[in-house]
Amino acid sequence: MSNRLPLRARMAIYGLICLLAVPFVFPTWWMVTSSFKPVGDIFAFPPSLIPTDLSFSAYRRVFELQPFAQQYANSAYIAVVVTIGTLAVSSLAGYAFARIRFRGQHALFLVVLVGLLIPSEVTIVPLFQMFNSVGLIDTHWPLILVPMLGAPSVLATFIMRQFFVTLPGELEEAARVDGLGRLATFWRIALPLARPALGAVAIFTFLHSWNLYLEPIVFLSTPEKFTLPQALTQFVDAYGGPMWDVQLSAASMTALPVLVVFVIAQRQFIEGLAHTGLKG
Repeated sequence: MSNRLPLRARMAIYGLICLLAVPFVFPTWWMVTSSFKPVGDIFAFPPSLIPTDLSFSAYRRVFELQPFAQQYANSAYIAVVVTIGTLAVSSLAGYAFARIRFRGQHALFLVVLVGLLIPSEVTIVPLFQMFNSVGLIDTHWPLILVPMLGAPSVLATFIMRQFFVTLPGELEEAARVDGLGRLATFWRIALPLARPALGAVAIFTFLHSWNLYLEPIVFLSTPEKFTLPQALTQFVDAYGGPMWDVQLSAASMTALPVLVVFVIAQRQFIEGLAHTGLKG
């Protein structure tokens, strides 16, 4: 007997899903379409879902008012470096907590997890003083080191540890029989099997770094060194009011690549969390 739902039931489910998706899809659709409208049409009521007169002037002004291309490149390379560094740190730490037995192992892991409970706002002043003492203010180093060694790395370490715990112990025994040491076993056996978890960690780490806002406004002061979230706040007129068409254009260019990446990699993201026991 088939377990497939009747056609009417499936149509009802799909219709309900589409209805529930409207509050999430409509703001993004409005942002993108409004970026092509004249300023006077952006807040017209009722809102038009498709612009009647396409205008690309706001996109041109984004690059005229700010060094937006450089700021885009800043966000891209920082996010890539942070993602690679977090993958290296979290995979090594997660494997150590999962496979290496030492005194105080569980207590130390609990101390590491406490880092997730500390808001970034609490540590921002000590971090500023620390980086200022070594002359790293108005550089990208704080934006690389803080996420790589802070709360995002702690969550990544937890995910990687949960994945490595599920690996059969027989794999390591077979590796030892073949003469592999601990590091070679990690590199040749454990790490290739951890691709789903690594994919999940890479996605949420990249998104976190790409959307980072508090740290850039604290550590950076030169427009050429700004990242995108900080740059979006600079598109204002002479009176400090928002330039809606320019802001929407910059926000669209900032958000759409991330949305595309997530849509393409969402299956890998869900699979990685499912393998680590974090699936809701």
